[in-house]
Amino acid sequence: MDSADVLILGGGLVGSALATALDAHGLTAIVVDPADPATILAAGFDGRASAIASAPMRMFEAIGVAPRLTGKGCPIEGIRVTDGLAPGKLDFAPDADGGALGHMFENRILRTALFEAAQAAPGVDLRMRTRAVSVDRGEFGVTATLDSGAVVRAPLLIAAEGRNSPTRDAAGLKTARWSYDHAAMVATFGHEHSHENIAFEIFYPEGPFAILPLLDDANGHRSAIVWTVDAADAAGMSKISDRAYLAEAEKRMGGFLGKLGPLSGRFSHPLGFHHAAWITSDRLALVGDAAHGIHPIAGQGVNVGFRDVATLVEVLVEGKRLGMDLGDPQLLARYQRWRGLDTFMVAAATDGLTRLFGIPGKTASAVRRFGLSAVDKLPPLKDWFMAEARGESGDVPKLLQGLTV
Repeated sequence: MDSADVLILGGGLVGSALATALDAHGLTAIVVDPADPATILAAGFDGRASAIASAPMRMFEAIGVAPRLTGKGCPIEGIRVTDGLAPGKLDFAPDADGGALGHMFENRILRTALFEAAQAAPGVDLRMRTRAVSVDRGEFGVTATLDSGAVVRAPLLIAAEGRNSPTRDAAGLKTARWSYDHAAMVATFGHEHSHENIAFEIFYPEGPFAILPLLDDANGHRSAIVWTVDAADAAGMSKISDRAYLAEAEKRMGGFLGKLGPLSGRFSHPLGFHHAAWITSDRLALVGDAAHGIHPIAGQGVNVGFRDVATLVEVLVEGKRLGMDLGDPQLLARYQRWRGLDTFMVAAATDGLTRLFGIPGKTASAVRRFGLSAVDKLPPLKDWFMAEARGESGDVPKLLQGLTV
């Protein structure tokens, strides 16, 4: 097809999920992405893992992606937050009937499931290894010329190109951004004792050290670590031996998982913050990292993108039912209102936490430990934090409740 209800630039996790969710509601999408599937689906592509909150998991069930993920993710049955290895902690654990807080998936598993779901969806025209050479957002629709020579049309353009979105920049959508002068070092490692499906976030002045539970494999227990270091130290840390890396990690963990190893491939990513003040323009909507990028401190990055998907699908499906043009400014204004405040609140909260836990010194540490212990003893406040972690706060779109629109 050379025309569809939407044209999506970017077929990563968020772009694929959006196309699949639209198809589940009878809307069509052309997805254009320059990546080669053989590269991005390879086992060693980027080594990262993502915590998928319970609300986006319900969306995956509603749009038919969940069966592709069955048995491939580790349930997160609790989260423990500490300030270094000092006493004082904050434990999040759901009620017995509350279900897991989320599931940890290796990104390659998520990417494969969402790519294959989009590929199998009859209303999705997936064009990989393809770029848009020119895009015209006109009064009556969007027309794009692809490097294949094809010309495609849709009433609405959706940018899902990631944090360096050229479409966002070409539209003149201003973005607040800064670097944290930190890098996240990511690896997967084996360990002697079971993680018991608990995620750990240990805060140090130079940044959080997160231990995220993965499913056991043939070699035994496994977790992913997201280890924040000063940007100046990242290159040196990347060069040390696996043995030295594991010894340093064990020290930071206080040894509670026992002997560590083996270690997977190691990756390093610079950390930054960006937030588009406006996520819509004429016949254009931004989703995922094209709209916002936050510190991984709370593991909410890709979940915020999936909230964008659920919201935009609801807005577009209801607009289609009313016979509206899908690029109508009223629909885009509704998406902007619905997502604008939520994404800003999540961004501000993660940025604030990063700065709070980055204050060095014993006094600051004592205040943080007091705060953690106080929240631990206040069920209403803990419930609010857990709703945030699950993606269930605010005005929740139907897909995140497990309902089709």
